[in-house]
Amino acid sequence: MTTVHDPAAPAASRPPFATTRAPGHVVVSDVPDATCRIDRERDFSGCTGLPRAGAAWLGSRRMERDDAALTGQGIDLDRPNPARMYDYYLGGAHNFAPDRALAEQALSVMPWMREAVRANRAFLGRAVRYCFDQGIRQFLDLGSGIPTVGNVHEIAQTLDPRSRVAYVDNEAVAVAHSTQILRDNPNASITRADLTDSATVLSAPTVTELIDFSQPVAVLAVAVLHFLPDERDPASVVQAYRAAMAPGSYVVLSHVTSDHDPEEAANAKNVYQRSANPVHTRTHAEITALLRGFDLVEPGLVDATRWRPDESAEFGENIEHAGFYAAVGKIG
Repeated sequence: MTTVHDPAAPAASRPPFATTRAPGHVVVSDVPDATCRIDRERDFSGCTGLPRAGAAWLGSRRMERDDAALTGQGIDLDRPNPARMYDYYLGGAHNFAPDRALAEQALSVMPWMREAVRANRAFLGRAVRYCFDQGIRQFLDLGSGIPTVGNVHEIAQTLDPRSRVAYVDNEAVAVAHSTQILRDNPNASITRADLTDSATVLSAPTVTELIDFSQPVAVLAVAVLHFLPDERDPASVVQAYRAAMAPGSYVVLSHVTSDHDPEEAANAKNVYQRSANPVHTRTHAEITALLRGFDLVEPGLVDATRWRPDESAEFGENIEHAGFYAAVGKIG
């Protein structure tokens, strides 16, 4: 079992296996080349070279310290939250014990869940780069979730620091951590809002200050619409944003499906019924209907692993289908 040490602890209490390589970094001696970048907010998400258990331990230490403050903000720490579970699958630090426990239950019925989530995250990166290559420099990310490696602004602003990114989420932990990460970034913002309330989102100052809807924009709805039941009419939600998008704009969408592995998907869906936001899987035809009015770029609506894979697309031996359909559509 790998032991990871908090560098903020008093020196006298630090065991000899934890040494400082550079200011703000901690070296874990029994894991070669493993270091963690600890910023002034004690954010452990910059860990590299650590096995999953070590990263989870760091995350649990940080989140346990923040329990009282988050409870004071009205955040329910006892009920598993899919955004925090997603963060856990990705090896992030912004999750709690109930999130991890339910995520492990999901992994027990769908063992490739973690690889599927990473495949979806990889699709996000490829789609952002594709939109950038088409001239897009402004991005509206709906249901952006917990900040972790591979954020939209990281990708877009690496390509061009002037790229503008407006995140939207209604999950308090996601908003809190996004606020921390973006506090010194003038070209990125976070808005706490329900993505189904498009009027509020599209008029929010934190959105309109960055996004000019008279110019082409990429609107992202990645791994979020499956949290909307049919009665909330996700197709109408997508159309409301489409109506605000200028010609030349793009939509980036991914959505879970049970088309490929119906038994495992049904079992995972049952697990998520115990979370704050149950999952609603949809078929290829149903997800295609969400994209009405957009011209799908090649290869169309396909499994996330099949959408323009590049040489870095490694999804592991356990995964044949990610269980996420993914597509990018354009307004002509």
